[in-house]
Amino acid sequence: MAQDTLQKESAAELRYSLNEAERYFAATLNNKVWDLLAKTDRTREDDEMMIHAAHASFYHWSVVGKPVNVARGFWLISHVYAVLKQVDPAIHYANRCLDVTQAEALIDFDLAYAYEGMARAYAAAGNKAKCEEYLKLTQDAGGKIKNKEDRDVFSSDFKAGPWYGMK
Repeated sequence: MAQDTLQKESAAELRYSLNEAERYFAATLNNKVWDLLAKTDRTREDDEMMIHAAHASFYHWSVVGKPVNVARGFWLISHVYAVLKQVDPAIHYANRCLDVTQAEALIDFDLAYAYEGMARAYAAAGNKAKCEEYLKLTQDAGGKIKNKEDRDVFSSDFKAGPWYGMK
């Protein structure tokens, strides 16, 4: 009897489909990453949480999202690692973002971000030649973003650091 009551209460509390829950967690975790990136006094624990939240957001998008969500998830993971100057994973995930972006023929906003991810990862690595190569591609692609709001968002992110003296 208690088991039946518990199951009914649990079912009554369920308000989201599995896909809706996946989307909710993907977006919420993505926002958590951005909140942590914005903190000026991040702790070591915040940095760890930011890494975990970026990966968790990616996981949920990979379950219910489209290829564009996967590319953007890879970009966010790379960005977090680049900000934390963890070079190998920054480059790895930037490459994954660019791979998906090119394989899916994503253009405009997403292509600019894919190149930006590569440039920033190589900046974190101190690889000036590769950073400059991707900075040029980033600027070219960023200038072709058609929607003004998207272009402004991209421009703001592109201007933001860290660039480790490479830009």
